[in-house]
Amino acid sequence: MDALDKIMDALFTPYRERVPDVGKIIRAMQSAGMIEKESDIENDHVAFRTLGVPNLGIASFEKIFLYYGYTKEDPYFFAKKKLNAYWYSPPSPNYPRIFISELRVGDLSADSQQLIHKFTAPITSDPVDKMDLDKPDQVGAFFHQPLWDLPTFAEYEALAAESEYAAWVIYNRYYLNHYTISVHQLADFSTLEKFNAFLESIGVVLNSAGGTIKVSPDGLLRQSSSVAKLFMAQFSCGTVHEIPGSYVEFAERLPLPEFRDLPKEKLTRAHRREGFEAGNADKIFESTFREQTQKEK
Repeated sequence: MDALDKIMDALFTPYRERVPDVGKIIRAMQSAGMIEKESDIENDHVAFRTLGVPNLGIASFEKIFLYYGYTKEDPYFFAKKKLNAYWYSPPSPNYPRIFISELRVGDLSADSQQLIHKFTAPITSDPVDKMDLDKPDQVGAFFHQPLWDLPTFAEYEALAAESEYAAWVIYNRYYLNHYTISVHQLADFSTLEKFNAFLESIGVVLNSAGGTIKVSPDGLLRQSSSVAKLFMAQFSCGTVHEIPGSYVEFAERLPLPEFRDLPKEKLTRAHRREGFEAGNADKIFESTFREQTQKEK
């Protein structure tokens, strides 16, 4: 296993343990004959959430993946949610794309900014610069280490009232937000309509924001996601409360117009719609928002 494989494994193992839908979906896919083993699934992309403050955010976090050969691609801006994002193409097609977003902290109210800076101000240098990026164990541990203190439940709720994204990051930190199953690779369930019906048949609750299937204007990128699982979180004040964790996404990338007549077995990643779509991503973010997670109750 090479270094990047070790880092991906360090990300995925705790994520899978914390998101019961992951194992549930994989087992059901095996039972339905879609895959023989878990490694048959193509991971379209993984996503992370960060805070746009000094020494953190995209500028810090991306250093890890750029070091391992990822290429920075298109920027995205989400005005209503006050977010910036970029996606990163992998060094080879067997690795997932990376999607990193960051909260535009300076666009929040003074109270929310003050609260976020209370947690992040002690970070006076970029934590990624302190790591030896040649040591995958160090990098893998970084995603799960507490860079700042846990909030009280009142602080978490205060942030959530203005930005549910902010509240998610302030508690969950750099925890993997989601990974993505490429449904176009599945023989008999290669459309989101078929795969979503399968998911609902096994009791997976889907994010309905903007419609269950989010479609790019060109019609070539189609995305769905589960609703984030709730877990019992302990806050610094001692309160234990149910809050949203992570979720699973599902992507269908159609062939580009010039390749639509190619037989499916000849289609590669290079023949399909690449990148992301702000309108789709905007609604996928809501997989952790209360309007969706209350459906898990």
